[in-house]
Amino acid sequence: MSHSLYLKIFLVESSILTPVLLKTGKSLDHLIRNIIFVIEMKNLIPRYTFYKNKYGSELLIDVVELKYVKKFLSQSSVHTLTYYDITFVTEGEGKFSIDNQTNEAASRDVFFSKPGEIRNWDTRHIVNGYALIFEDEFLSSLFKDSLFVQHLSFFQSGKTSSKLQLPDELYMRILQILHNIKTEIDSYRQNDVYVLRALLYEVLMLLDREYKKVNMEEETTSKEVGNIHIDKFMKLVESHLKEQHSVQYYADKLCITPNYLNEIVTSTKGISAKQYIRNKVMDEAQRLLTYTDFPISDIAFELHFSTVSYFIRSFRQYTGTTPLLYRRTHKP
Repeated sequence: MSHSLYLKIFLVESSILTPVLLKTGKSLDHLIRNIIFVIEMKNLIPRYTFYKNKYGSELLIDVVELKYVKKFLSQSSVHTLTYYDITFVTEGEGKFSIDNQTNEAASRDVFFSKPGEIRNWDTRHIVNGYALIFEDEFLSSLFKDSLFVQHLSFFQSGKTSSKLQLPDELYMRILQILHNIKTEIDSYRQNDVYVLRALLYEVLMLLDREYKKVNMEEETTSKEVGNIHIDKFMKLVESHLKEQHSVQYYADKLCITPNYLNEIVTSTKGISAKQYIRNKVMDEAQRLLTYTDFPISDIAFELHFSTVSYFIRSFRQYTGTTPLLYRRTHKP
């Protein structure tokens, strides 16, 4: 008996999903396929959580050498994290991918990843470096702005790049702060958390300033922060892009008109709201094609395309190639 049939029998007999079915209007078969899809995704890609009690009492920050991280990636370099990671490369050269962005990595390069993003880096040729890792709540409790980390330029939705190359002086300055963080952690006492927060804050602000300078995003960022609708719109799209592709849906959620949503998205992003949604859906399609073995028909279903042929046609318009050819050329 198939997994889906077992699951269907259990759910029907227990009536566990009756409220969900009534609320969403989706069929039981549809919800079962979604559940199985999520389970298979988790089984396919290793997911690492933060080791909170590594130093005895709970601590939500750490600095780890990449040569130590490599031990956990010996079976598969493709993985996701449940926490924020800023990777500093100090030795070696190789490819470093975060979601659909692949860059060449070398000494003085920095890579930024948010929880849930798919990472894949060349553990053979990237010899060493440091991973500055932390949980969102380590800093959010310190600021009135609970979204402080998410507002950093390199962690924002739609960021220009996951990579930043540091000039020599800044590179040496930040490496020294990382050393100071590690020293504080190694002799950690509970009251030292304020020192660690201050050191982390200094690193983040230095990187944020340099990232904005390199990517010339200061004007765009100030516009986005100033418009609360843009921030909410991007987060809504991240959460609902698989099921909802219409501008009307997001405008209704924000209690504004579709025309106004288009206007503010165009003024800050340079593309329409519809195009922004489409780009995000196609980014997710590329992720699934690259990092899973799911049939193209399942991916089309998961992303709520009405037919497989419509998905293939849309994907070709966006990338210039078919899903099958894209998978062949981008599979790790």
